[in-house]
Amino acid sequence: MSSAQIEIQLIASLVAVACAIPGVFLVLRKMAMISDAISHSILPGIVVGFFITQDLNSPLLIILAAITGVITVVIVEYIQRTGLVKEDTAIGLVFPVLFSIGVIMIAKNANDVHLDVDAVLLGELAFAPFDRLEISGVDVGPKSLWIIGFILVLTLILLTAFFKELKLSTFDKGLAATLGFSPALIHYGLMTVSSVTTVGAFDAVGAILVVALMIAPAAAAYLLTTDLKQMLVLSVLFGVFSAISGYWLAHWLDASIAGSITTMLGLLFLIVYLFAPSKGIIAVMYREKQQRTEVSLLTFLLHLKNHDEVNERHVNHLYEHINWQKVRAKNVLELALKNNMILIDKDVVSLTKKGEEFTSKAIDYIITNEDSQIEDMKDDFFLFRG
Repeated sequence: MSSAQIEIQLIASLVAVACAIPGVFLVLRKMAMISDAISHSILPGIVVGFFITQDLNSPLLIILAAITGVITVVIVEYIQRTGLVKEDTAIGLVFPVLFSIGVIMIAKNANDVHLDVDAVLLGELAFAPFDRLEISGVDVGPKSLWIIGFILVLTLILLTAFFKELKLSTFDKGLAATLGFSPALIHYGLMTVSSVTTVGAFDAVGAILVVALMIAPAAAAYLLTTDLKQMLVLSVLFGVFSAISGYWLAHWLDASIAGSITTMLGLLFLIVYLFAPSKGIIAVMYREKQQRTEVSLLTFLLHLKNHDEVNERHVNHLYEHINWQKVRAKNVLELALKNNMILIDKDVVSLTKKGEEFTSKAIDYIITNEDSQIEDMKDDFFLFRG
């Protein structure tokens, strides 16, 4: 493995970590699409910064781009607060306008400068190792590595210093304000970090991959845990894994590195989306099937409770009068027997003492609708769970 390959993977990994941290808070605040808006709308800030400095490497470009990102958020929120449109509509209105302004500015005034719209959008990690940083004539590595490394260190310092405030304002703005924290200040601080991270990764990976690295790892982590610290760790791990595996996928397919990393992010999220233990599609479908079975069992037991007639308690009654299919009726009978709630004598079904107790509690719950009435029932009677 060559030094260029190592540098590309290192840059991609650092970008993934730098994007994952603010991405977690954007996902938790239900502001995922704002990252897409920021990643496109900061283009005018970059162009204005170049017009002022005539230097594509000037730190002023990052500063002005970050300011443009915050302005984007302010405009979106102002439009949303009018109540005339929703947030997604406001985002869809604002960032195309700002991005288009940047494109027009490039087309009119920077045609002879290497400030290419396609490069901004797509990026190309393969070229990152060739843009070197020299200090006193000494080559110290790719510029992108130092830029994103500095942004990552700054992000980690801010996360450590304001973790409690970020956590509190994310989950309970009212309590944060009561305790003396300014939710608005923390919010715009987060938007500033997101903007700086986005523009810092622009030259290396492009806007599309920045959005993917901010949202996909955080979204996947969100499906696996409800603990904020664990979510941050998982998000970082997912991002780094996708960055490295995406690079080697691109190497194997001889394809775009950014496109391959984004593909790996999509596949990773799909796997988590399907197989997450509690929030995954398969787990949800299984839980819904259990709940349907529980409802069927409860319906059957209440029927027995309310009917003393032998013909009403005959096994065939399930097929003839309750209109259950034979497979469903058989499953309910087996479940009731397994939980020792019924007895079957000559195809006539009767409630056991446990079944009587259960149905009495169930009726009390239906009448009172108090959750406390049913919690112990789940533990005591639904033995088929888990």
